[in-house]
Amino acid sequence: MQARLKDQGYEHQVVNASISGETTEGGAARIDISLKDFSPDLIILELGGNDGLRGIPTARMKANLQKIVTRAKATGAAVVLLGIRIPTNYGPRYSAEFESVFRQVAAELDVQWIEFFMDGIAFNDELLQDDRIHPNTAAQPRLLDNAWPIISATLNKSRSAAYRSKHGN
Repeated sequence: MQARLKDQGYEHQVVNASISGETTEGGAARIDISLKDFSPDLIILELGGNDGLRGIPTARMKANLQKIVTRAKATGAAVVLLGIRIPTNYGPRYSAEFESVFRQVAAELDVQWIEFFMDGIAFNDELLQDDRIHPNTAAQPRLLDNAWPIISATLNKSRSAAYRSKHGN
């Protein structure tokens, strides 16, 4: 992502504040410290998959995502929410509730989102770790390609707003 940003003329620095195995609850607990430590212009929020794999109630997951987004936006950071799906063996009701959380949070808090950022990866064994759930290193360029349109649109929107604010337009 850092190379793509540079190639596209952005001066942002990428900071990966993720923790392997993190849940939305952990993210919600850490968001204030991360905002203080990094003062981000943009947060790419990809949490929830581990909540789903653990069967965490979707209402709790939604509340945690809402907290993260609300805190981030309060500092002026833009947010892009990356939606995820869970394996079908969790049942149709839980799966539908789980997937709708991302749509609801994005709509309620006015953030850009991607419905399924693992599109083209989730069922490709060559792009998954041995657990057949998590993407491997080879999948990373595809993940960026999936997310880039929303990321660049969000950065451009922020850039335009900053220009208007600075120049009084």
